[in-house]
Amino acid sequence: MTQRRPSSQNTPLPEPATVLVVDDDASLREALSSLFRSVGLDVRSFASAPGLLQSKLPDAPTCLVLDIRLPGLSGLDFQAQLAKANIHIPIIIVTGHGDIPMSVRAMKAGAVDFLTKPFRDQDMLDAVAQAIERDRVRRDSEKALTEVRRLFESLTTREREIMTLVTAGLMNKQVAAELDLSEITVKIHRGHVMKKMGVRSLADLVRMAEILELHSAKSSQAQING
Repeated sequence: MTQRRPSSQNTPLPEPATVLVVDDDASLREALSSLFRSVGLDVRSFASAPGLLQSKLPDAPTCLVLDIRLPGLSGLDFQAQLAKANIHIPIIIVTGHGDIPMSVRAMKAGAVDFLTKPFRDQDMLDAVAQAIERDRVRRDSEKALTEVRRLFESLTTREREIMTLVTAGLMNKQVAAELDLSEITVKIHRGHVMKKMGVRSLADLVRMAEILELHSAKSSQAQING
């Protein structure tokens, strides 16, 4: 690594975040750990992929700095294993000049960046900041989806049916005809749906339906039936 230059981009990230480092070079692990801690990041370093697999992943925005060449399980194999396990940590590949074709493969498989040794400290910090921001956005989206699903699951089967039809654009009388109910019954159920979902407008309810993909051809009936 080269000497880090002062930069406005070196400011700590706005909330706790963790960088996982997997590299069999102890000196590089130590240098990267020192670099990341200098900007307020938590760091966990490992000499091999199995070492990381045996540890508990942090419950915080996270990225992985991964050497493409590792003893035993290679960086590419480890990347594939994480994907298979549905672990979507943004990965930054660290590579030698001769490993660039492998790094391109890693990028195609979902890595967010790769840096060729020797790399500038600032380039690494920039890549990590971008990767952690991507993970923060992913985590926020997953939390929002989990909360919307929780609210949707609190609805009765009838309320789910009405939410699905109403957010598809049907008027109350059309929903009533579709479900063989009176219009007043639909209005009552619709009020319950709005209250349980925690929304005040139809537009907000439609946005929730979009998050749930309520109107996709394959998921609508499954969502309604729970």
